[in-house]
Amino acid sequence: MPRPLIHALCLLLVVATAPLARAAEPAGLLDAIPRTAVISAFAPELVALAQATSDKREHRISGTVFTTGRLEGKPVVLFLSGVSMVNAAMNAQRALDHFRISRIVVSGIAGGVDPALDVGDVVAPDEWGEYLESVAAREDAPGHFAPAAIDPFAGPPFLMFYPKAVQVTGPDGRTEHRAWFPADPALVALARQVAPTVALKRCTGAGRCLAATPKVVAGGAGVSGQSFVDNAALRTWAFGAFHARVLDMETAAVAQVAYANGTPFIGFRSLSDLAGGDPGQNQASVFFQLASDNSAAVVRAFVKALP
Repeated sequence: MPRPLIHALCLLLVVATAPLARAAEPAGLLDAIPRTAVISAFAPELVALAQATSDKREHRISGTVFTTGRLEGKPVVLFLSGVSMVNAAMNAQRALDHFRISRIVVSGIAGGVDPALDVGDVVAPDEWGEYLESVAAREDAPGHFAPAAIDPFAGPPFLMFYPKAVQVTGPDGRTEHRAWFPADPALVALARQVAPTVALKRCTGAGRCLAATPKVVAGGAGVSGQSFVDNAALRTWAFGAFHARVLDMETAAVAQVAYANGTPFIGFRSLSDLAGGDPGQNQASVFFQLASDNSAAVVRAFVKALP
């Protein structure tokens, strides 16, 4: 074969295969193994999961530590979202940008909203909404608030706050307004299957015990916002307006990021308190570690059951 033709064919081969090489290894990828992302808001929530993870290796992105390893024999990347919605969204997207994420799992504590639930219970909702995404309506008469005419409201108001849907661009590029971001149905089904197999803690290390043995519940709704809630009136409104079971400060933000990226997602939250419905003082300072451990126990059983 003539030498110029050989050179031309080699050049054609390089040009044809270069885009495939770039697609196979996205810029900024720190790890090529498909992994389950396991996210907690703050350190005490992640302790039990980190201790159970083997073959650990740390990766640091702008100060946030992402730990790869194996949990219950499955490849995972563990990290802290940081408390509140912006931190959770930012670090969830960082994980998706720098690791091969097959699915996202949130593990942590929350305030209980559903009167049928109690401290220590673990909930894996079907969907998550952002209850503080709202219009603060003007007061046109004492005690009467008149919201501006905008997009349809997502539920009845709490005083002057009228909840509204979130504008989001999905993985197909379409911009829409959504009040709810779904957990992956197959993951919720697996959580429901795993639930009866997990033994949850009833007593703290200091010997403080719950009145009843905690349970795992899959399904229903969860809501998230920027406030730590310890208010009985807001708790009652959140249950009535959204039929919410739990209320936290991060999970709906992660759910929105997962939806925008087309990534399967599920959130597990164990109740550390009742968001203002506690019999007496808020119980989070007493039961947050018990609740964190219960959520971690369910997540470990869930990860073990993953295909």
